[in-house]
Amino acid sequence: MNNNFDTKKLTGLLNAVSRKIGVPPEQLRSELEAGKFDSALAAMNKNEAARFQQAVNNPEIVEKMMSTPQAKALYKKLSGGKK
Repeated sequence: MNNNFDTKKLTGLLNAVSRKIGVPPEQLRSELEAGKFDSALAAMNKNEAARFQQAVNNPEIVEKMMSTPQAKALYKKLSGGKK
């Protein structure tokens, strides 16, 4: 994972997501680090999973999503206020 993120905040986020989707945090972390989203996709409904896959496979969509004020605020919060 990116070392710019506060480890405690990142662990808290992983724990929250893992509880929501019913996957152990260690498994979720290793999948995400490997670029896999199997557990996350399995927890989504069919339409959400399809939209997520479409977004992940299209860099323009990802860039657009990451430039939203909400994504910027989340990044700022996770990185400890650093740009």
